[in-house]
Amino acid sequence: MSDRKTLTAAQRRALLATPAGWLACGFGSGLAPLAQGTFGSLAAILPWLWLRHLPLPLNLLVIVIGFAIGVWACDAAGRALRVDDHRSLVWDEFIGQWIALLPVLLAPWWTVVAGFVLFRLFDVWKPWPIRWLDRHLKGGLGVMVDDVVAGVFAAAVLWLFVRLLT
Repeated sequence: MSDRKTLTAAQRRALLATPAGWLACGFGSGLAPLAQGTFGSLAAILPWLWLRHLPLPLNLLVIVIGFAIGVWACDAAGRALRVDDHRSLVWDEFIGQWIALLPVLLAPWWTVVAGFVLFRLFDVWKPWPIRWLDRHLKGGLGVMVDDVVAGVFAAAVLWLFVRLLT
């Protein structure tokens, strides 16, 4: 059985061999040797560069569908790894990062950097209720929900920040 930090070569192959594992590990970004969440959040910006051109309702639909698929994928990958929320499972960072960037869909580039930093801050710091959700919800839903709330917190702060500066 693996701990939350290391993956065996067999576990890495197993993650990349299934659609659920491939998605759950953020298309491989979660397999970075360290700071997997940060690499997942950075990788999430690439598809967001395309998503940001969608109207807000379609953007929200992509996030909701991505969340639902992420619950399934992270649950399946977690069961395969025998670890509920392994740090290599970073699809939750994708969804959280996209939520954090909602207020800046058409804003200047520096707001994307601010959204990235804010999301990582809330995801790592885990203020209440994020820490409570992270500790009490299990399976794919547990993997996903704390990052969604971190994304909402980051989006709220970013929205206020942008409103005050523009």
